[in-house]
This record gives sequence, structure tokens and C-alpha cells, in this order.
Amino acid sequence: MYTTLASRSVSYPSLEHLLDRFNPIYLAELNGDAALLNRIDTKYLFPLSALHTVLEQIQDHYQILDINDVRLNQYHTVYYDEPGFTFYNQHHNEHSHRYKVRERQYVDSNIAFFEVKTKTNQKRTIKTRLPLDTDPTPQPDDIADFIENYVPTQSDWLEAKLWNDYLRLTLVDQQMPERVTIDIALSFGHEHNRVELPGFVIAEVKQAHFTQHSYFIQQMRRLGIRSSSFSKYCAGVYLLYDNVKTNNFKPVMREVQKLVETENFHARVS
Repeated sequence: MYTTLASRSVSYPSLEHLLDRFNPIYLAELNGDAALLNRIDTKYLFPLSALHTVLEQIQDHYQILDINDVRLNQYHTVYYDEPGFTFYNQHHNEHSHRYKVRERQYVDSNIAFFEVKTKTNQKRTIKTRLPLDTDPTPQPDDIADFIENYVPTQSDWLEAKLWNDYLRLTLVDQQMPERVTIDIALSFGHEHNRVELPGFVIAEVKQAHFTQHSYFIQQMRRLGIRSSSFSKYCAGVYLLYDNVKTNNFKPVMREVQKLVETENFHARVS
């Protein structure tokens, strides 16, 4: 199942210069509370042009994940679902308990996991992982057992539906168990079809227990940016597949399209 990804060259020089101002934290230090595999998530969507202002305001409160001197890291994900898009429909139909099944490659660290994300009816996100870069490498039966232990499905019912690439910077609060992931340069693909969503940011605040004392959340409020529901998997399916339910995703996808078009316009006239 595991698919490798050739490193792609995407550069944001002014952003990377700003990231250099943050104090670093390294993978070996991202354990315990910082891992936050059982957490509350709060997401925000905003234009890429606002990211510099956000980072400048919060740089004294967070450390940044540094992997081999790279702070804007490449991620590659393959999502799996049943033929009838069971997991996609769970999200679309607003089921309080739902799943995502995926392989994720952390390109810069050469680490990969098979992952199950469960959203519980208490609005908690629980992520379980099977490392794919171990010796010996997990075999298909290991992956099948992992899936069937954490998802109410059989592994042979699943098929690869979508791949997704993006760049991520990861911030770790210096005072409390909180991470903020900031994703840009999204692209999706299936078979020969590909779509890109440049020009906007997906920020996700991950906390052991929700608190508005988060400096990032406070900064979003100062800028008038409201929290939003957004799923990369659902966005990719929405954009690349016909004959799937879409009505409940149209408002957020219109918001995304507006952000993309606004940033494209600014890029043309600047």
C-alpha cells in the first residue's frame, strides 16, 4: 500500500526567512503531551498573505519543528475509503463518530505511518499509527490487522481514493500542551486528475483540552478570523469526483475558492 514520493521543490523565501526567527524544537523532543494523539482540534482558514502578520505576532510564544534544518516540511498522504465513500459520507452527513484511513509520508524525515483518525462523539480526535519504516517492514497482514482493530471495516474493502501533498510548519507552545500546524500549497490527485489550491492557509490548533488561552486562538480573534470546519480528504473528493454528496461542503468550499481567487488577484496586480 505504501507509496513513496519524490521530493518536490517549492520555495517561499520570505516565509522561510520569517520562520528562522522561531526557536527550534526537534523530532526527538516531540513526545509526551506534545504528540497530542488524543486531542481537541480547532481549525482556521485564512489567506496566505495574512500568514506573515500572524507569525510575527506569535513568534515569542512558540517553538518551530526543525527537521534537518528544514522548517517548512513536505507531507504526502494517500487516503483510503470503501467503494461507496463511507468515510467521506460520514463527514458529509455530520456523523458525530467518523473515521479517516490514510498513509502519510513525512518526506523530510523519511518517516511514514499508516494512520486511522477517529472523531468521537465528544468531539475529540484520536489518531492511531502503525509505523511503516520499521525493520522488519510491516506486511499486508499487519496493516490489515491494524485497520480492522481500529475501524469498523475490512481492509480488503478499502481502495486508494486520493493523494494529497502540502507544506506544513509545526509550532509547539512553550507553556502548555498545544501544537499549531499551518498547511499551505495544497494539491490533490486521483489517477490522471490533479487540482491545486494555492493562496490559502489551513491552521489547526491541537490541544489536550480546549482552552481559549491559546495565544494563536487569541491572535485569530484579533484578526477577525473565525474557526471553520475543513477536511483535506473531503475537499479532495469534492473537487475530483462526480456523483458524490456535496451540499453540506459547498459553504466551506466557496470560502476556500474565494480565498484562492483573492490571492491570485493580488499576485497578478502586485
